[in-house]
Amino acid sequence: MTVFRLAPAVADAFPGTLIALVTATGVRGREPWADTAAAVADLERRLADGTWRPADETDPRIEAWHAAYRSFGTNPRRVRPSVDALGRRLAKKGALPRINPAVDSYNAVSVRHGLPAGAFDLDHVTGDVVIRHADGGESFTPLGEPGTVENPRPGEIVYADGAGVLTRHWNHRDAHRTRVTEDSTRVAFVLETLHGSRDGDLLQAAATELRRLLDPHCGQTAVRYLSPAHPEAAG
Repeated sequence: MTVFRLAPAVADAFPGTLIALVTATGVRGREPWADTAAAVADLERRLADGTWRPADETDPRIEAWHAAYRSFGTNPRRVRPSVDALGRRLAKKGALPRINPAVDSYNAVSVRHGLPAGAFDLDHVTGDVVIRHADGGESFTPLGEPGTVENPRPGEIVYADGAGVLTRHWNHRDAHRTRVTEDSTRVAFVLETLHGSRDGDLLQAAATELRRLLDPHCGQTAVRYLSPAHPEAAG
């Protein structure tokens, strides 16, 4: 069992942090996920007919992440929070990328609710996962670039396990090693807000929606929450 932990220094710097940890085992990623396909198509249809638009950097949910990025030295207009980048891509192209059903599920939930989301293949995670400040000596290989090695800057917030960094800039980009594929069977999904008191209900609704998309295609799912008051959860 993998433990996810919010480091005390991150909890102190961002006391409103609330993270939903949605775990799924027995994932069947090679069968059709009709509800996920419908959810993605519905977002694209609503965007096309003008009844919905993804949150942009003027939205308080995105503004909070821009401020957080600036606080640890990242320019959020060059290196955007994942939900901001995904929403901009959707608004420009009119379509979400189709990766695989599990990834498509959390992408749809992310842009629909304006919350960053990511996922890790737990069979490729080493030890526990800690959300902490980087010390500058860690290594990171970006998703889709298996030959690239980066070193996060000291003070940058990362997800990290015993073998390296799993995300850079908190939620900008995931690592190649723990990417979720059609063959991933044990997956931990995360949905995040920096304002739990304001957006806690939204986060809970997003976690419930993601779980609903996952349930027909998994053996078991569960939802747990990380916060400064409860900084540890098992995935």
